[in-house]
Amino acid sequence: MTRQMIVGMHLGNGYGNLPGAWRAPAVDPKSYTSFDAKVRHAQAAERGKLHFLFLPDGPTHVGDIENEPPHFNLDVMVTLAAVARETSRIGLVATGSTTFNEPFNLARQFKALDVMSHGRTGWNAVTSSGQDVAANYGQRVLSSPERYGRAHETIQLVQSLWGSWGKTAWMHDKATGRFADADQIAPINMGGNFVASRGPLYIPPSEQGQPVVFHAGGSANALELAGRYASGVIGAAFTINDARAQRAAFREAAQLAGRDPGELKFFAGLMTTITRDKREGLDRRITLSGRIFPQRASYLGQILGLGLDPAQPDEPLSQEQLSKARPSAGDPRSANALRIASEGWTIRDVLAHGVIDYHPVVVGPAAEAADHMQKWFEAEAVDGFWVSPDIYEDGIDAFVDGVVPILQDRGLFHREYNGTTLREHLGVPAQYGVDPRVTK
Repeated sequence: MTRQMIVGMHLGNGYGNLPGAWRAPAVDPKSYTSFDAKVRHAQAAERGKLHFLFLPDGPTHVGDIENEPPHFNLDVMVTLAAVARETSRIGLVATGSTTFNEPFNLARQFKALDVMSHGRTGWNAVTSSGQDVAANYGQRVLSSPERYGRAHETIQLVQSLWGSWGKTAWMHDKATGRFADADQIAPINMGGNFVASRGPLYIPPSEQGQPVVFHAGGSANALELAGRYASGVIGAAFTINDARAQRAAFREAAQLAGRDPGELKFFAGLMTTITRDKREGLDRRITLSGRIFPQRASYLGQILGLGLDPAQPDEPLSQEQLSKARPSAGDPRSANALRIASEGWTIRDVLAHGVIDYHPVVVGPAAEAADHMQKWFEAEAVDGFWVSPDIYEDGIDAFVDGVVPILQDRGLFHREYNGTTLREHLGVPAQYGVDPRVTK
């Protein structure tokens, strides 16, 4: 069978990933607290046969709350519980910190959601390093060795708890009166330097056994963690070469841990504004994000080594400026920013191309997004993407109705779900409890 890409959809605060999305004409400004809106967005993604939803989380808010909503859902687990009841096939991946959660709570929440969704759940297991987050829990920021030491123990403990109710323990036999086989449900009595739990966890396996572990990060510690436990990596890369190098490093880490490197899938981020033509897309972005133009223009100038005048947003860079511009070695986005600026766009338009956004941005016709995805995928830089539409209310439909059919016609994306569980969607093996290949 021809290799096909795996595609997930970012599902955040109810509005979208474009600053000002909450003010878009078609958007209900109260969608931040609307679980109906989240369900509607999830159903649109499922209609497009996308493989999973990805919900990041950060238990804090640092930003311009006066003008912009927080980036995250009210609560990722509550959101996915609502979504699980109104969808049937799409995977449900939520972020849960290993630093500020106890393993037993993580194990119970994620396995309960996995049972509720009939085997569609994934846990994006991440450490948390922000002082603002630590302050919310009345704690200090742990050092990197401490954070990752706790993360290793937490994941092993969570997986042990998941497997503490045996695969065939639940008998629910009315005739004999045996609800469960007690011999298959046992404490685990695990403890380390950071976490411990007696167990067991009183939740039987789902249709996929237990949730799939994801990870997000690119440090040496993140490579080792993902290599040992993860089946999916939520990545960030701005060039094909960067993505290819990251994917290769994660696959090597999996192999060093005793696993098949093909079991670990690397997903690069992609932000989209799908419109009939580029001009329409640029105007859409400018209309909603214009208030942050001065700050962004200043940063654009920094990464190009230029002093840009925010008072002249509708002028392109002069030939003299272009001759002096130098991409910053410290920002991987700067080379693309200079390329776009060299095409003669105004400063406002250059920024509307998303040149300093958190991931590569495609603005314009659906075919351009499909071309980007195909180029990266066929270069074996990714196993797929997690897509962040500018405005959920119409941006998910634009991707599903515009980009997905092109990818399907090119043989790069499936037309129907081939399974019912997240493990089947990702093509990763069954697992129940800890992986014996990587457990010491």
